[in-house]
Amino acid sequence: MSNDLPVPPKNRDAPAASDTVVGTVEQPGDSADEFQFIAPNDIDVRTGEFIVYDTTVEGEHQDVLARVTNTEQERGLPGDFLANPGVDSDAVADALGVPTGDVEINRVTARIIGYFDDDMGTFTNPRSLPDAGSRVHLANNAFLEGVLPNADWKSDAGVAHVGWLLNRPARDTNVFLPIDEFASTHLAILASTGSGKSYTASVIMEEMMRPSSRAAMLVFDPHGEYDTLADMRKPKNSNVFSEGDYTPEVNIVQPDEISIAIPDLNYGDLLALLDGPSDKMKYVLQKAWRKLQQETNDISAHDLVQRCYEEDGEKSDTAEALEWRIQRALDRDLFVRAAREDLTDLVAPGQVTVLKLNQLSKDDQQMLAAALLRKLYEAREKAMRGDDDRLDFPLFTLLEEGHRFAPDGSARSLGILRTILSEGRKFGFGVGIISQRPSKLDADVLSQCGTQIIMQIQNPNDQQAIQQSVESAGQDVLDELPGLTPGQAVISGDAMNTPVLTRIRYRHTKHGAESPDVTSEWRTSWDTHNEEQNRSVVNAYDDEEEDVDETAL
Repeated sequence: MSNDLPVPPKNRDAPAASDTVVGTVEQPGDSADEFQFIAPNDIDVRTGEFIVYDTTVEGEHQDVLARVTNTEQERGLPGDFLANPGVDSDAVADALGVPTGDVEINRVTARIIGYFDDDMGTFTNPRSLPDAGSRVHLANNAFLEGVLPNADWKSDAGVAHVGWLLNRPARDTNVFLPIDEFASTHLAILASTGSGKSYTASVIMEEMMRPSSRAAMLVFDPHGEYDTLADMRKPKNSNVFSEGDYTPEVNIVQPDEISIAIPDLNYGDLLALLDGPSDKMKYVLQKAWRKLQQETNDISAHDLVQRCYEEDGEKSDTAEALEWRIQRALDRDLFVRAAREDLTDLVAPGQVTVLKLNQLSKDDQQMLAAALLRKLYEAREKAMRGDDDRLDFPLFTLLEEGHRFAPDGSARSLGILRTILSEGRKFGFGVGIISQRPSKLDADVLSQCGTQIIMQIQNPNDQQAIQQSVESAGQDVLDELPGLTPGQAVISGDAMNTPVLTRIRYRHTKHGAESPDVTSEWRTSWDTHNEEQNRSVVNAYDDEEEDVDETAL
């Protein structure tokens, strides 16, 4: 792996067409925005490749970008060309670089994306197809780097280098993501197990922590996969992550250091923690809880029990029934009595905090996420209103196994995630959801993720969930998903001007989610177990010899 860093474009002035001619336009396609062109067999034009043709729109010359959607092999020049007296077949053959005789060619279908409108900052459909006989060029690498991302190259906003165009040689065409776009309109990384979603998420985090962005980031890590992000601070990576006095802070919070402040819970959280409370219990609990919260930010399980007795009488059966439920739920190391007042130990500019949740139950993980995200969201609301300046900077949180925190069902963390995803943009609170089961995600949560990085997905239910919830996931995107291999992705949505097939770049830090080398571990374990067994057998014989009765007969 090289630490050579690509330089983002400064503008979109690069010419659209490269010098490489890949074919000649033959005829319209099946839909209004498709056309077909003929390419010689020795030119490799793959599905997803970007091509350019020139046309005239309202009297002005425009270079129009299109994407290859299908390629079929044929023999001989197309009949339509040969039958059209207005088209010189020799000229067609010359343009294709093939003889006029019996020869293998490719009929390629392409879908029009449009010409880039600088004023609008995106592509505009020319509303017309290219003329038959027009030459088709490969799109220029530098042009693609400039127009594919929805980025303002004239600003100093940070961009994430996530990889390279899949259909071009590695490192030929860089793919950049504007961080402002996906950090404010939310991000989804969706992939089957083993396709590289955690690796890709780490690439995104590395880019967000570089000097050009210095993000304030909180990561919910259910499997303990992301502690290797601490490698960003190693001297060997200083050219990537350090600048002047800046080197990113990496705060890895171990499972035994994680706690939930009881005062940060709400009444709904308490009900979810308790075991089947009756209506009377709920009434007493609600009165006790509201009064305690009005009085103090320091609440223990014992305090809550005592207040329940005060509300319903010292000999109350209801308070007694609540007592064992409250003690069972809250009298654990996970829960602490003092409210969390200083949030900057969790989130601060230039710092990524990873909460290792691998020793917590799923319910406790959801409760922690609910309490923390609610606390952070309320702090950002106050900061934006000018009521509190302790969190006067934007936040971004990533949730690995996102379907665990925002399931298609119920979870304590689901409500606050829906709120942040629908309203967080105006408060500077972005969310990234990582999941291998899009069909298990809450549909509202998935639909609010404006940028998507979608990797190999073969399950039809997951593909259907993406199609229904992700606005930018057209049939072209869905058709690509089963054929992707690990490390390949379709990137689409708010951060891109059009979906892009991408080869994800290599990490600068070590990957922490590698699958175990099962056969090697089996062999090692067998050797150890076998050695212990042999040792115990030898010791048994030694003991027998020591116990022999040597008395003379």
